[in-house]
Amino acid sequence: MSITMTTVILFAVFGVLLFLGVPISISIVASSIVTAMSTLSWDQITFITMQKMNSGVESFSLLAVPLFILAGNIMNNGGIAKRLVNFAQLFVGKIPGSMAQANILGNMLFGALSGSVAAASAMGGCISPIEEENGYDPAYSAAANIASAPTGLLIPPTSAFIVYSTVAGGVSISTLFMAGYIPGILMGLCCMVVAFIGAKKAGMKATGIDHSQSIAKTVWDAVPSLLLIVIVIGGIVSGIFTATEGAGVAVLYCLILSIVYKSIDFKGFLGILLNSAKTSGIILFLISASSAMSFVMAYSGIPAAISNGLMSLTENKYIIFLLMNIILLVIGMFMDITPAILIFTPIFLPIATSFGMTEIQFGVMLIFNMCLGNITPPVGSVLFVGCGIGHVSIEQVTSKLIPYFVALVAALLAVTYIPALSLGLPSLMGLI
Repeated sequence: MSITMTTVILFAVFGVLLFLGVPISISIVASSIVTAMSTLSWDQITFITMQKMNSGVESFSLLAVPLFILAGNIMNNGGIAKRLVNFAQLFVGKIPGSMAQANILGNMLFGALSGSVAAASAMGGCISPIEEENGYDPAYSAAANIASAPTGLLIPPTSAFIVYSTVAGGVSISTLFMAGYIPGILMGLCCMVVAFIGAKKAGMKATGIDHSQSIAKTVWDAVPSLLLIVIVIGGIVSGIFTATEGAGVAVLYCLILSIVYKSIDFKGFLGILLNSAKTSGIILFLISASSAMSFVMAYSGIPAAISNGLMSLTENKYIIFLLMNIILLVIGMFMDITPAILIFTPIFLPIATSFGMTEIQFGVMLIFNMCLGNITPPVGSVLFVGCGIGHVSIEQVTSKLIPYFVALVAALLAVTYIPALSLGLPSLMGLI
């Protein structure tokens, strides 16, 4: 059977199953088996599929994923978000739309600790009532929260880079972490600029700084939470411990912090463990299933066929990178970040490297695209969480989100075409 027909079968079966509401992990395995039936016997298919699914999660680095999920869930339970909001207000209290600015800055800090959906929920839930009291348009507030929450997927520590490292053949996690800082901060700054312009147009005034406690007390309350980033990232980059060991340190630190803050009890901790286990199981099964699909694609020659197809259109690397971004943006609208990384890294990474883009820069570009997918329908998880927290409909928030999307696409193109944005910091630190 031709490669074209194999490609059509794979993605057609996958698309139909998703349309019918079949869980994405089952859709991945089923479409892989159906496609493999065109070239392999049933005995070979069952043996190889199980083998690849098992080997796909046999990675020490992947142990960091459930541990970071657990650390994030522990931090979500009480106190952390409010402390970071107060800390953020110290920097933006005199800017028009200052509460939205504090929300964005808080998302950059909290998202790096707990993930984008958790940031949208915790920060939005904490700051939305205050914004409402100060007369903020709920759609304006929700848009700022939604657009900035995914910055935590780029600003480390983040599980997205760990998953990408595994699929890309063991790319240095510490280098990826450092590469994500400037693009993540750039993403947050773009959101702050759009929020500022929106506030000025609406004639909004600065809310001012909360003087119910001293500046020193506000900073002191936030320092323990901020130290987590310093300890984990510092330890990983300096080589004191691996990313997996760093995730274990993060869990222990978050647990101690929660006990000190008296925001967790034994019953609550059991609930956190159960929730973390469920989330980890979903993600690890997705990784396992995607490993089987990756084998089927590689065996059938699909990545090479897609690569040849793209390069037959043009040899201009700038156009190729633009086409890749367009495709990834569309993919991000319909697929969650983990399966998207697992499925499309083997397809697009060889194309990117053949045109001179490093594996590090491609990883940042890929995850930046998935950040935008998180805030767009129909599958944007952050979009739905943010709308729910802000008590607004998707229709109400869409017009407010468009300027953010335009600004973030511009930032994405800058990251794509200016390698120094993602490679400068790792190079300065001697990691590449």
